[in-house]
Amino acid sequence: MVEGLTAGQVCNRDVVWVHKTVALNEAARLMRERHVGSLVAIEEAAPGKRLVAGMVTDRDIVLSVVAKDRDARLLRVEDVMTTEVACARETDSVLEVLALMRRRGVRRVPVTDGHGLLIGIVAVDDLLTQLSNDLRSLVQLITAQPGHEQLARP
Repeated sequence: MVEGLTAGQVCNRDVVWVHKTVALNEAARLMRERHVGSLVAIEEAAPGKRLVAGMVTDRDIVLSVVAKDRDARLLRVEDVMTTEVACARETDSVLEVLALMRRRGVRRVPVTDGHGLLIGIVAVDDLLTQLSNDLRSLVQLITAQPGHEQLARP
């Protein structure tokens, strides 16, 4: 069941990320190519080690750039990203992650290891998928129960 799982168990480890100094138009292109609505903005801590610096969403780009007639080629991700990112630790329970999402009003939360390095991302969609699998198991139990009862009590 969902309540026994951790962020590290349900997170998507194939995180679409961008360095915070990348041009915003390149970040938007990456979003389109990877079919995502947000990117985790990172800064390198060491080779292959990524610290979460922020998040940039398609909405950030629309509101901060397009709606203000600014040139995305001249801006960097760090110019429009959210810097106070709600992050979950890989050991946080799924219920703690849900509470964090609710408190912060976000649909996606980067997941970090014990050293604060990016290891994955949890999206509301991931949690809904897990929950629907749990509910499917319950439905299977309910539908199988009469058959088991008939076998037990002929």
